[in-house]
Amino acid sequence: MSLIQHNLQHVRERISAAAQRCGRSPQEVTLLAVSKTKPASAIEEAAIAGQHCFGENYVQEGVDKILALNPELEWHFIGPLQSNKSRLVAEHFDWCHTVDRFKIAARLNEQRPDCLPPLNILVQINISDESSKSGIMPEALNELAAAIAPLSRLRLRGLMAIPAPEADYQRQLAVCQQMADIFNTLKQHYPSVDTLSLGMSDDMDAAIAAGSTMVRIGTAIFGARDYAAAHNNN
Repeated sequence: MSLIQHNLQHVRERISAAAQRCGRSPQEVTLLAVSKTKPASAIEEAAIAGQHCFGENYVQEGVDKILALNPELEWHFIGPLQSNKSRLVAEHFDWCHTVDRFKIAARLNEQRPDCLPPLNILVQINISDESSKSGIMPEALNELAAAIAPLSRLRLRGLMAIPAPEADYQRQLAVCQQMADIFNTLKQHYPSVDTLSLGMSDDMDAAIAAGSTMVRIGTAIFGARDYAAAHNNN
């Protein structure tokens, strides 16, 4: 068994244990392997081990991998999206997790090819009110969701957040529960909403306990990242 295969197995076991501790089925939680800065060969290795969904933060790097790898894989854009890169995301990715303004949503809708299914959209919430993070304040969600929902080439699937780092489990859980409450309210208004992208390596257990349906795990699968290799691709 390769190191990536071993790491994937370990992460899946963590997800399963976290889900079972709070009475959830592990099948309710999708593992998104964050493959930014990693070579296509590493993604191939993970795919052979049964991993299907991959997340990329840098548009051009992600597109290069999408074009080089198995077309059956599912690709999620999870980085900040600039207007001048929206067409590449619209034409190549299956999901975009980081929509935080209508201008970006409108561009993605306009640029999504008719031959592709609607682009799955998550609205990013700045749940910890950090000036360094993208995302909207929770009170702005209703207006943005109402504007996105009618766009025919997009499909509003839910929410994404990156909470501020927090070592204490109970404090992690409190923030994750805030996100889950916002998500559950949104679900009541939009039948297409079914995805809460919340939780990374350090807060995955709390996110799953609160109701996350998708966790984003990178280093624990692929090892430490080499940002110098990818910084020109943003």
